[in-house]
Amino acid sequence: MGRGFYMKSEAWILLGPLENYPLGTPAPFNFTRTKVNGWEKTIISHGCFVLRKDESQVKVFSNICTHLGCRVSWHLDLQEYVSPCHDGHFDIDGKVTKGPPPRPLDQYETRVENWNLFIHLLNG
Repeated sequence: MGRGFYMKSEAWILLGPLENYPLGTPAPFNFTRTKVNGWEKTIISHGCFVLRKDESQVKVFSNICTHLGCRVSWHLDLQEYVSPCHDGHFDIDGKVTKGPPPRPLDQYETRVENWNLFIHLLNG
């Protein structure tokens, strides 16, 4: 384990009760993770959008644009996620509709246990 070595870490993050998320409208959720490396402590902020399609189908997208990493926001009037940096647009399912993004928004793996929503976070 020499210089430049790092480990990937993973975790299931609780996003709360499924009922907290409205049907058919992306809802923002933000959380932080702390990474400790010796005496160095780093707090990383993450954001996502939870799209609850129906009682059993949920999609969770990263709020990071796939072009240059700007944070996207949901525009109700346009029914699209929009990146303010270079006018990248994504439809409700994260697919590119306009602009320079090379691929859809990243999507988290999800699971529901006892009506609570979790996402799988992989860092590294």
